Amino acid sequence: MTTPDPLAPLAADRVIAVVRAPRIPDAAALCAALREGGIRWVEFTYTTPGLAGHLRRASAAAGLGAGLGAGTVLTAAQAEQAIEAGARYLVTPGVRPAVAGAAAAAGVPVVMGALTPTEVGQALDLGAAAVKIFPAHSLGPRHFRDLAGPFPGTSLVASGGVNAANAAAFLAAGALAVCAGSDVVPPAAVAAGDWRQITERAREFTAAL
Repeated sequence: MTTPDPLAPLAADRVIAVVRAPRIPDAAALCAALREGGIRWVEFTYTTPGLAGHLRRASAAAGLGAGLGAGTVLTAAQAEQAIEAGARYLVTPGVRPAVAGAAAAAGVPVVMGALTPTEVGQALDLGAAAVKIFPAHSLGPRHFRDLAGPFPGTSLVASGGVNAANAAAFLAAGALAVCAGSDVVPPAAVAAGDWRQITERAREFTAAL
């Protein structure tokens, strides 16, 4: 029996909104604003204080499902905390074996950060469901075509410096999805609870794809 790919829906949605903000007044409202703008995958990061609470509130709201993730996960303890709080997938900024181990024990997929072919190989050896190429803007879309040679069929996600102007180029070069950061969720707008602005930014980003 073939095991279903937990990240398969991401291939259709194509965008993960990565939230880095000094504060999030209402995580559920933020997710609703993004969803209204066409983005159903949201990554809350450990760079925001009180991440576990935000994950719990977002998880309790209807409509996000598999799209709720935790990012900048560096340790097994953080991985376990995020999963307990409702994260359905984890994202790391680099190769983190301890995070991979904790996620595997819980049956939760990991999108593991990498840049070089060596790091991509290490991430795959650790069981990553997808590999986040970070920072993607450093080598550009061509890097994704180059990686497809030694790693055909590998799910690659573009993160770092991705915006409405270049996102489509990363997808055309073979990326499974792209991560939208401040282009869609500016920290100041998130902290102010300006959900209307975030919905409009999400619409503009998805339209550019």
